[in-house]
Amino acid sequence: MTSFAEVTLKLLEGFGTTCYIFILTLVLALPLGLIVAFGSMSRFKPLRYVVRTIVWIIRGTPLMLQLIVIFYGPGLLFGVTGFDRVPSVIVAFVINYACYFSEIYRGGIENIPRGQYEAGLVLGMTKVQIFFRITLLQVVKRILAPMSNEVITLVKDTSLARIISVVEIIKSAEAFMRQGLIWPLFYTGVFYLLFIGILTLLFRYAEKKTAYLKV
Repeated sequence: MTSFAEVTLKLLEGFGTTCYIFILTLVLALPLGLIVAFGSMSRFKPLRYVVRTIVWIIRGTPLMLQLIVIFYGPGLLFGVTGFDRVPSVIVAFVINYACYFSEIYRGGIENIPRGQYEAGLVLGMTKVQIFFRITLLQVVKRILAPMSNEVITLVKDTSLARIISVVEIIKSAEAFMRQGLIWPLFYTGVFYLLFIGILTLLFRYAEKKTAYLKV
Protein backbone atom coordinates (compact mmCIF):
# COMPACT_ATOMS: atom_id res chain seq x y z
CA MET A 1 0.00 0.00 0.00
CA THR A 2 1.48 3.34 -1.10
CA SER A 3 1.59 5.81 1.78
CA PHE A 4 0.84 9.53 1.71
CA ALA A 5 4.50 10.27 2.58
CA GLU A 6 5.75 8.18 -0.37
CA VAL A 7 3.41 9.98 -2.75
CA THR A 8 4.46 13.37 -1.39
CA LEU A 9 8.17 12.59 -1.79
CA LYS A 10 7.63 11.40 -5.36
CA LEU A 11 5.60 14.48 -6.24
CA LEU A 12 8.25 16.72 -4.70
CA GLU A 13 10.78 15.22 -7.10
CA GLY A 14 8.55 16.08 -10.03
CA PHE A 15 7.83 19.49 -8.55
CA GLY A 16 11.58 20.15 -8.52
CA THR A 17 11.60 19.69 -12.30
CA THR A 18 8.54 21.94 -12.58
CA CYS A 19 10.34 24.68 -10.62
CA TYR A 20 13.50 24.22 -12.71
CA ILE A 21 11.55 24.70 -15.95
CA PHE A 22 9.71 27.70 -14.53
CA ILE A 23 12.77 29.51 -13.16
CA LEU A 24 15.00 28.91 -16.17
CA THR A 25 12.25 29.96 -18.57
CA LEU A 26 11.65 33.16 -16.63
CA VAL A 27 15.35 34.03 -16.32
CA LEU A 28 15.93 33.60 -20.06
CA ALA A 29 12.60 34.74 -21.52
CA LEU A 30 12.35 38.08 -19.67
CA PRO A 31 15.51 39.64 -21.19
CA LEU A 32 14.96 37.92 -24.56
CA GLY A 33 11.44 39.31 -24.66
CA LEU A 34 12.82 42.84 -24.26
CA ILE A 35 15.21 42.28 -27.17
CA VAL A 36 12.35 40.95 -29.30
CA ALA A 37 10.24 43.98 -28.31
CA PHE A 38 12.95 46.35 -29.52
CA GLY A 39 13.13 44.37 -32.77
CA SER A 40 9.37 44.65 -33.27
CA MET A 41 9.61 48.43 -32.73
CA SER A 42 12.68 48.90 -34.94
CA ARG A 43 12.63 51.66 -37.52
CA PHE A 44 14.37 49.24 -39.90
CA LYS A 45 11.27 47.85 -41.63
CA PRO A 46 12.66 44.45 -42.78
CA LEU A 47 13.75 43.64 -39.22
CA ARG A 48 10.46 44.85 -37.78
CA TYR A 49 8.40 42.76 -40.22
CA VAL A 50 10.51 39.62 -39.66
CA VAL A 51 10.30 39.92 -35.86
CA ARG A 52 6.57 40.62 -35.86
CA THR A 53 5.95 37.66 -38.19
CA ILE A 54 7.88 35.34 -35.87
CA VAL A 55 5.95 36.66 -32.86
CA TRP A 56 2.67 36.17 -34.73
CA ILE A 57 3.56 32.55 -35.57
CA ILE A 58 4.68 31.69 -32.04
CA ARG A 59 1.67 33.32 -30.39
CA GLY A 60 -0.70 31.81 -32.95
CA THR A 61 0.34 28.17 -32.53
CA PRO A 62 0.00 25.94 -29.44
CA LEU A 63 2.96 25.60 -27.12
CA MET A 64 2.40 21.83 -27.24
CA LEU A 65 3.01 21.87 -31.01
CA GLN A 66 6.15 23.94 -30.57
CA LEU A 67 7.46 21.42 -28.02
CA ILE A 68 6.90 18.55 -30.43
CA VAL A 69 8.55 20.40 -33.32
CA ILE A 70 11.65 21.32 -31.32
CA PHE A 71 12.09 17.84 -29.84
CA TYR A 72 11.17 15.67 -32.84
CA GLY A 73 11.73 18.12 -35.71
CA PRO A 74 15.52 17.83 -36.20
CA GLY A 75 15.36 14.03 -36.35
CA LEU A 76 12.33 13.87 -38.67
CA LEU A 77 13.46 16.63 -41.03
CA PHE A 78 17.24 16.27 -41.08
CA GLY A 79 17.93 12.88 -39.57
CA VAL A 80 20.01 14.37 -36.78
CA THR A 81 19.70 14.11 -33.02
CA GLY A 82 17.97 17.14 -31.55
CA PHE A 83 17.95 18.44 -28.00
CA ASP A 84 17.50 16.18 -25.01
CA ARG A 85 14.08 16.28 -23.41
CA VAL A 86 14.55 18.95 -20.73
CA PRO A 87 16.62 21.29 -22.95
CA SER A 88 13.90 20.94 -25.62
CA VAL A 89 11.31 22.04 -23.08
CA ILE A 90 13.43 25.02 -22.01
CA VAL A 91 14.04 26.14 -25.61
CA ALA A 92 10.35 25.86 -26.53
CA PHE A 93 9.19 27.65 -23.38
CA VAL A 94 11.76 30.43 -23.65
CA ILE A 95 10.90 31.18 -27.29
CA ASN A 96 7.18 31.04 -26.61
CA TYR A 97 7.19 33.23 -23.51
CA ALA A 98 9.74 35.66 -24.91
CA CYS A 99 7.27 36.41 -27.71
CA TYR A 100 4.40 36.94 -25.25
CA PHE A 101 6.58 39.07 -22.97
CA SER A 102 7.74 41.13 -25.96
CA GLU A 103 4.19 42.24 -26.69
CA ILE A 104 3.70 43.23 -23.05
CA TYR A 105 6.97 45.20 -23.12
CA ARG A 106 6.05 46.84 -26.44
CA GLY A 107 2.66 47.92 -25.16
CA GLY A 108 4.22 49.37 -22.01
CA ILE A 109 6.95 51.26 -23.86
CA GLU A 110 4.73 52.64 -26.61
CA ASN A 111 2.21 53.96 -24.08
CA ILE A 112 4.78 56.25 -22.45
CA PRO A 113 3.97 59.83 -23.55
CA ARG A 114 6.32 61.05 -26.29
CA GLY A 115 6.71 64.35 -24.47
CA GLN A 116 8.75 62.70 -21.71
CA TYR A 117 11.26 61.42 -24.25
CA GLU A 118 11.52 64.87 -25.85
CA ALA A 119 11.92 66.51 -22.42
CA GLY A 120 14.82 64.18 -21.70
CA LEU A 121 16.51 65.19 -24.97
CA VAL A 122 16.06 68.86 -24.09
CA LEU A 123 17.81 68.19 -20.76
CA GLY A 124 20.76 66.75 -22.63
CA MET A 125 20.14 63.10 -21.75
CA THR A 126 21.09 60.28 -24.10
CA LYS A 127 18.55 57.75 -25.37
CA VAL A 128 19.95 55.15 -22.97
CA GLN A 129 19.68 57.52 -20.01
CA ILE A 130 16.11 58.43 -20.96
CA PHE A 131 15.15 54.76 -21.13
CA PHE A 132 16.66 53.75 -17.78
CA ARG A 133 15.94 56.94 -15.80
CA ILE A 134 12.54 57.96 -17.18
CA THR A 135 10.91 55.20 -19.19
CA LEU A 136 11.85 51.97 -17.43
CA LEU A 137 10.13 52.47 -14.05
CA GLN A 138 6.92 53.61 -15.73
CA VAL A 139 7.03 50.59 -18.04
CA VAL A 140 7.46 48.30 -15.02
CA LYS A 141 4.40 49.88 -13.40
CA ARG A 142 2.32 49.42 -16.55
CA ILE A 143 3.29 45.83 -17.26
CA LEU A 144 3.07 44.34 -13.76
CA ALA A 145 -0.55 43.18 -14.09
CA PRO A 146 -0.31 41.55 -17.54
CA MET A 147 3.12 40.14 -16.69
CA SER A 148 1.75 38.53 -13.52
CA ASN A 149 -0.92 36.78 -15.59
CA GLU A 150 1.69 35.37 -17.98
CA VAL A 151 3.96 34.22 -15.16
CA ILE A 152 1.08 32.41 -13.45
CA THR A 153 0.15 30.82 -16.78
CA LEU A 154 3.76 29.67 -17.12
CA VAL A 155 3.48 27.77 -13.83
CA LYS A 156 0.56 25.76 -15.20
CA ASP A 157 2.05 25.38 -18.68
CA THR A 158 5.02 23.50 -17.24
CA SER A 159 2.70 20.46 -17.14
CA LEU A 160 2.96 20.34 -20.96
CA ALA A 161 6.52 19.03 -20.55
CA ARG A 162 5.05 15.58 -19.97
CA ILE A 163 4.11 15.50 -23.67
CA ILE A 164 7.71 14.56 -24.44
CA SER A 165 8.01 12.40 -21.30
CA VAL A 166 9.70 14.93 -19.02
CA VAL A 167 8.88 13.85 -15.47
CA GLU A 168 7.41 16.99 -13.93
CA ILE A 169 4.83 16.87 -11.15
CA ILE A 170 1.83 15.79 -13.28
CA LYS A 171 3.89 13.04 -14.92
CA SER A 172 4.97 11.88 -11.46
CA ALA A 173 1.33 11.66 -10.37
CA GLU A 174 0.33 9.78 -13.51
CA ALA A 175 2.77 7.01 -12.52
CA PHE A 176 0.53 6.25 -9.52
CA MET A 177 -2.50 5.85 -11.77
CA ARG A 178 -0.95 2.65 -13.10
CA GLN A 179 -1.18 1.40 -9.51
CA GLY A 180 -4.87 2.22 -9.40
CA LEU A 181 -4.43 5.47 -7.42
CA ILE A 182 -6.16 8.59 -8.73
CA TRP A 183 -5.87 10.90 -5.72
CA PRO A 184 -2.16 11.80 -6.29
CA LEU A 185 -3.21 13.49 -9.53
CA PHE A 186 -5.60 15.78 -7.63
CA TYR A 187 -3.00 16.21 -4.90
CA THR A 188 -0.75 17.99 -7.42
CA GLY A 189 -3.26 20.84 -7.34
CA VAL A 190 -2.10 21.68 -3.82
CA PHE A 191 1.44 22.25 -5.08
CA TYR A 192 0.24 24.49 -7.91
CA LEU A 193 -2.04 26.48 -5.62
CA LEU A 194 0.73 27.09 -3.09
CA PHE A 195 3.20 28.09 -5.81
CA ILE A 196 0.75 30.44 -7.50
CA GLY A 197 -0.31 31.82 -4.12
CA ILE A 198 3.28 32.81 -3.34
CA LEU A 199 3.68 34.43 -6.77
CA THR A 200 0.42 36.34 -6.32
CA LEU A 201 1.63 37.75 -3.00
CA LEU A 202 4.96 38.76 -4.57
CA PHE A 203 3.25 40.59 -7.41
CA ARG A 204 0.91 42.38 -5.00
CA TYR A 205 3.93 43.49 -3.01
CA ALA A 206 5.59 44.75 -6.21
CA GLU A 207 2.43 46.65 -7.15
CA LYS A 208 2.39 48.35 -3.74
CA LYS A 209 6.06 49.29 -4.05
CA THR A 210 5.43 50.93 -7.44
CA ALA A 211 2.12 52.56 -6.45
CA TYR A 212 3.82 55.94 -6.08
CA LEU A 213 4.49 56.06 -9.84
CA LYS A 214 1.93 58.00 -11.84
CA VAL A 215 1.15 56.50 -15.25
